Amino acid sequence: MLVTQSTYVTLDIGSSSVRVMVGEVRRDSVNMIGVGEAKSRGIKKGAIVDIDETVNSIKEAVEKAERMINASINHVVVGITGNHIQMQRCHGVVAVSSEDREIGDEDVNRVMDTAQVVSIPPDREIIGLVPKQFILDSRDEIKDPRGMIGVRLEMEGTLITGSKSTILNMLRCVERAGLEIADILLQPLAAGDVALSEDEKALGVALVDLGGGSTTVTVFDQGDLVGTRQIPVGGDHITNDISVGFKTSKEEADLVKLNNGHAYVPTASDEEDDSFEVSKIGSREQQLFTQWQLANIIEPRLAETFELVDKEIKRMGYDELPGGFVLIGGSAKIPGIMELAEEIFDQNVRIAIPDYIGVREPYFTNGIGLMLFAHKHMRIQGKDLSAKLSQPGHQEQQGSKQVKREQVKKETPARNQSGGKGSVKDKVSNMFKSFFE
Repeated sequence: MLVTQSTYVTLDIGSSSVRVMVGEVRRDSVNMIGVGEAKSRGIKKGAIVDIDETVNSIKEAVEKAERMINASINHVVVGITGNHIQMQRCHGVVAVSSEDREIGDEDVNRVMDTAQVVSIPPDREIIGLVPKQFILDSRDEIKDPRGMIGVRLEMEGTLITGSKSTILNMLRCVERAGLEIADILLQPLAAGDVALSEDEKALGVALVDLGGGSTTVTVFDQGDLVGTRQIPVGGDHITNDISVGFKTSKEEADLVKLNNGHAYVPTASDEEDDSFEVSKIGSREQQLFTQWQLANIIEPRLAETFELVDKEIKRMGYDELPGGFVLIGGSAKIPGIMELAEEIFDQNVRIAIPDYIGVREPYFTNGIGLMLFAHKHMRIQGKDLSAKLSQPGHQEQQGSKQVKREQVKKETPARNQSGGKGSVKDKVSNMFKSFFE
């Protein structure tokens, strides 16, 4: 297999599943060549609660992807989200260093580094920086100052920080799975790049990611990400409600949700032709239900989720978003969900589906977003985020890879216990600095 510089591997660690996606990116087009998915174990409500179980889930997803592409995966781009993410305004200013006063890469790097010299609590770490605008000798609203002539360069942006312990635990899981982290990206920001239009971001829009264990709501306004929050309610709660209501196993309840689910009672079918059988837990008895009966279980939980989303958006200071709401995630594919969301939000709603062969489902949006974001923004000088894939060889090579994974597992605690100021930054390498490089 010919591996080019445009091949990326993304790792999406969710509460219900761990997904590894391998794709070749050329300009804005993605050729998906492999997907590996495993049931998420050790993750509850978006947080790691069992490292060993999480590591096993990552390994399983990676191995499935490796079998599909017939190559070994060593480097991944990891998405991160959660309520531990915080944002604050920042400002940097430097004097242009070159003799001819032309703005270069070094000047952009220095002004962004200066903007990160802020006081933060010891339990938090700077993940990255989102530039809002550059100001050159009082000329503002500059998106890319390189090549321009000036004396004083300023930058206004948003600084993103995260919980140091949360980041370290995630890094430890990925490394114990035998992988090297190419970079860590803010997942809602990356998903917004592929799910939202520039007009929606400019007007003000909410991106709602309906995951398994949690729902993430992210608001963009005037073209910028202004806030993201995670709500501990998701598709797994719907599955549990069906399990209790129909007195069946969670496994069968999940299948019923996927195959027969409907989110809006007024449009659900009550016809006998649309009925389905569900086995009663602990017996061989089969029960007959209609889509309308199932909708009466699904709708209240989704309505509660959307009401919580609406409250979070209002806490961010937005009573109305002209750009409306965009839904992604596994639960977004349930029929009738748009009608219910429109009724709750009283605004326009649409479902974002990636338009790429093999991944035309709303739950692939995060992985595609991470891939395109990495390709578009993250390839800076001396930094390559593309995948390091290798052909599987003889047993010795496979065995050496396993030895390497065991070595990583043993070495990781020692590295992560250093507690130094730059210990996390060694892994989390200024993910947004590359916007203008």
